[in-house]
Amino acid sequence: MPDMSASVSLAVTHLVPLAKEVDQNKVTPGVLGFVVFAVMALAVWGLMKSMNKHMQKVDFKESPSAEEAKASGGAEPQKG
Repeated sequence: MPDMSASVSLAVTHLVPLAKEVDQNKVTPGVLGFVVFAVMALAVWGLMKSMNKHMQKVDFKESPSAEEAKASGGAEPQKG
């Protein structure tokens, strides 16, 4: 496993004493869990906004089916 960076090891050394103070019968996600959840929610919101913008640019016009082409007197669409 690669070595941890200095900031990660510093954060871990500060969080370990806090973990010993936690009641073993009551486990909560805490602030770190909230921050991770909030970042993930913002990422999903950004992706949805980007997808909506890209989907609005799509100009999809469906070609008529073979039955509709025959009914209107047009030639059957060529395949290939």
